[in-house]
Formats: sequence, C-alpha cells, structure tokens
Amino acid sequence: MAERAKTRQVFVCSECGQEAVRWQGRCPECQAWNTLAERTVSSRSSSTPSMGRVRSSGPLSAPVALATLDSEAYPRLDSGIGEFDRVLGGGIVPGSLVLIGGDPGIGKSTLLLQVAGRIATGDRRVLYVSGEESGHQLKLRASRLGIRGDQLYLLTETNLQGALEHADQLQPDLVVIDSIQTVYMPELQNAAGSVAQLRECTLRLMQWAKSGTVPVFVVGHVTKEGEIAGPRLLEHIVDVVLYLEGERFSSYRLLRGVKNRFGAVSEIGVFEMLGAGLTPVDNPSEIFLAERQEGAIGSAITPAVEGSRPLLLEVQALTSPAAAAMPRRVANGIDFNRLLMLTAVLTKRAGVRLSDQDVIVNVVGGLRVSEPAADLAVALAIASSHRDARLPGDLIALGEIGLSGELRSVSHLDRRLGEAERLGFTRCLLPRAALRRGRPATTIDLLPMDTLRDAMALLDPF
Repeated sequence: MAERAKTRQVFVCSECGQEAVRWQGRCPECQAWNTLAERTVSSRSSSTPSMGRVRSSGPLSAPVALATLDSEAYPRLDSGIGEFDRVLGGGIVPGSLVLIGGDPGIGKSTLLLQVAGRIATGDRRVLYVSGEESGHQLKLRASRLGIRGDQLYLLTETNLQGALEHADQLQPDLVVIDSIQTVYMPELQNAAGSVAQLRECTLRLMQWAKSGTVPVFVVGHVTKEGEIAGPRLLEHIVDVVLYLEGERFSSYRLLRGVKNRFGAVSEIGVFEMLGAGLTPVDNPSEIFLAERQEGAIGSAITPAVEGSRPLLLEVQALTSPAAAAMPRRVANGIDFNRLLMLTAVLTKRAGVRLSDQDVIVNVVGGLRVSEPAADLAVALAIASSHRDARLPGDLIALGEIGLSGELRSVSHLDRRLGEAERLGFTRCLLPRAALRRGRPATTIDLLPMDTLRDAMALLDPF
C-alpha cells in the first residue's frame, strides 16, 4: 500500500527560490529583504522518490570529443524578421530556451505570433501553447497580422506535461509557451505561477529543448520594477533573456538582449507597432531624430552604441529654480546616480551653479543609455539649459567625464562617426585622448578637448 504524502511548511524566497525552515526578514542566499513567504509542500518517504531524485541505472549520455562535433549540423533558424534575428545573434539556435519579458500589452505575444507565422511555412511546423487566450482569440489576432497558419498549431493548455506530450507527437520546429506563469506540472501541489512551479516548468522545458534540439520561446510577465516575475533563477536557467521595452504612448518598441549564450548582449532591435503588428525599423537613428528642433536650447546629440549598432540619440535637459529647499533630479533614459555625478562635476569643475536648480534629463524616443560615452552630451545639455545657450545644430558630442572634469576616450569611435557622417553631421566634440591611436578616416571635423570646461566654450549665448 502506497504511503500517503505528508505536508510540511517551508518559507521560500520569491527572488531566488531559496527554502528556509523558519521565517527570516532577509533571505540568507540573495540577501533580499521581506521576500520569504510561507508555502505548503509535500514530502514523500524514501520508498516513493519524487521527480528529480530518481537515480538512473546507467549513464544517459556518453562523452564526445569536441573535434568530432559538427557545428554545421544544426544551423540557426531564420525567423524572417531581421531585427529579431539581430538580437538573437544571427538567428534561432536549435535546442535553445529563450525567455521574453515585457510590460503587459507591450507586444510580446504579437511578436512571437509573427515569428511563429514566418517560420510555419513549407514543411516547418510550430506549436503555440497559450494558457491565457483561447484558440478563437488567437485566430482573431493572427487574421489581423495576416497569418494564415497552415503549419501553425494552437494549443490552449496549462498542463505543461500534456503540452509536451502533444509536442512529442507533432514534432514541431519551434515551440512557444505563452506564458510561463500560467503553466504547471501536475505532480506538484503548488499553484501555477508559484516559485516551485516556475522553477520546475522551466527546468522541464530546458530538458525537453536540449534533448530534441527544438528551440522553445517562453513569455514571462514583469514586475513593477521591470524585472521578470518569479525567482531570478529563471534567468540563470534559460539560454537567452530578451526584454521588449517601450513607452506606453509611443508606437516604437525596443527588443533588448540582456543575456545571450549565442551572441552579444545589449543588442537591440527596433520595431514600430502598427495595425499589421510589429514592423522592423531599418534606420532607427533617423526615427529618433525626426522631430528634433535644430539648435534648441538644452539639446545635444550623441552617438551611442547598443550591441553592434550605432545610434544617434537626442539628449534633452531642463533646469529651473527649485521650488523646495531640496532641488529635484529627474533622469529618464540615463542612470540616476550618473546624473547626480554629472551635476556635481558641473558645479565643482565647470562653474555651473546647480545647487538651487531642479535638473530634468530625458533621452528622446524611450531609449535607455547606460554607457558613459553619453556623459559629455548630458553635461552640455544641462549647461545649455542653465545658461540659455545652444549648441551648433551640426555638432555631436561624445566622451566620458571623470570626477576631475577631464574627458576620457570611448570605444568604437569609427562606427559612431560613420553613423553621424551618414546623417549629415559635420562636427564632433570628443576627448583628445581618443585620438592617441590616430585620427579615424572620416570627413567630420573633429574638435578634441581635454576638459569639460573647455568643451563648454562651444555654447552659443543669445
């Protein structure tokens, strides 16, 4: 007679999945505060081993010499969407597990349905597993996107084990799970979306994808902080983590890679949300500068490099007398701590008094710039607004700013200047140290400077 399963109470961290026998204010594993929540789990006796504890009677695989493996045996799968393949590193790798996150309604399901429709042609099959929408709802969306779906199979199922059994019978070339928070493994008593279910479902999908060399795309919801909901363990399990970003009232979407075992990280793809779905934007620099007012006060242009792509971005700044005793600092598109550092350097090293000024900085287009090469453009935009002076309309600025006010060199100078030259800019303000290895081959007039105070001489007062 089978022994009845017993239950016990444990405390599980919602960030990392660490278990503890008693509640603590801080997780002993990831050091996050107030993340331990009580859960009821079942514990079986040793005579009834649980999943994952069964020992194999023999080896499941044999060691293979690296030199004998053929890298061309499993070529990448072309999705038919250039911007999507760019972020993945050149296409979909067979057997890869890809996690796509984003705010609700940002277009995750729309993008994956478009990818599935492009791949499901000829003799290639795609299985789209939806735990949130019915087949008729998906059909309405597919009709709007112009997808016929002769080889696109829809499955409305939340039982992951049953979904994988259907996948074994269908033998698809791609599987989409929408979303990971809605599916569950039946042998676990926890509800779908719990830490245990998320971890077990993701591990099961990884094992299934690797064993059959079938790529699997998983949709993940995000929290208010913009991170994928559930334990961070999910991001460590999967091969690729992508985020679909965009402003709520903007039609442009950015697909950003934050982890990629098969390509470069921080690569981005730019899309525009239209009635027919997400359309790739081939020339994003022109899009981001389309509404720019040349010679506007508090505006500076900087060439940023996202992954392998150079982009020209407009940085806007506004300073105004503070209404409260403590002046405000608002950063949209740049790191807040970086803004605090730049305002301190402007005050101490360049003589721009900002202690009684509110400072607001915005990167136009919803992009987020994390590299220090945009420091000079941000500082010049702030100084331009504070002094009611403007920068020349044909000028771009790039360079990292040190705490002493010195300008430091940046990487990928040739690509940055090439993008600016293509869009008609004729002058570039840059650190003198960037020219130590020689002047790049460009027709742009280079203006090397040593310090931030020297660069501010280009501001034209009214």
